[in-house]
Amino acid sequence: MLIPIGGTEQSGPGLALGKHNARVKALSGRIAQELGNAIVAPVIAYVPEGSVSPPTSHMRFPGTITVTDEVFSKTLEYAARSMKQAGFHYIVFLGDHGGYQQLESAVAAKLSREWSGSPVRVIALAEYYSASTDGFAAILKSRGFGAGEIGKHAGLSDTSLQMAVAPNMVRADRLVSGRDGVEGDPRRASVDLGQLGVNEIVSASVAAIRKYTSHP
Repeated sequence: MLIPIGGTEQSGPGLALGKHNARVKALSGRIAQELGNAIVAPVIAYVPEGSVSPPTSHMRFPGTITVTDEVFSKTLEYAARSMKQAGFHYIVFLGDHGGYQQLESAVAAKLSREWSGSPVRVIALAEYYSASTDGFAAILKSRGFGAGEIGKHAGLSDTSLQMAVAPNMVRADRLVSGRDGVEGDPRRASVDLGQLGVNEIVSASVAAIRKYTSHP
């Protein structure tokens, strides 16, 4: 069972809200198709995005929705408990957003310890996120793009990925560089570049899942 985890945050004027939700839904579907034996759960859309008062992180910008770390962790925990009850032996968290990677890993570790006497394992797939960030950035750098353009949020890499999986969420006439919540420069983003990232994420995730779920 794949549990996709997104997020609802601002991504500047060029990307519609829900970027992570649309992306992880599309990518988890492709990962499941490649695996051939996986089911995809509904996307967890509300995640920690900063504090409300005073506003921090993405909560400084309109449109972002946040929850506390505790609420998020309990949501993941009980999603996994529900899947165990349904009979799944491997439960894989696919987190598309960097802000909760450690929380995701902590929940997976806690449940795997608790269920160590059973065949059920919970996996926080770090390879999914590292492929979408470091892996995709390395590919873009090999094609001559610099780190400042690639960016960390709503820049070239983020926007290209969105063009590849949900082009209707990108407003090309509103793409801006390094301001209004944007870190990087998305103006040279393209579907072709995004597809390179999609291929990297899907292949890295499938390989990692097969490794973790293979029997000795």
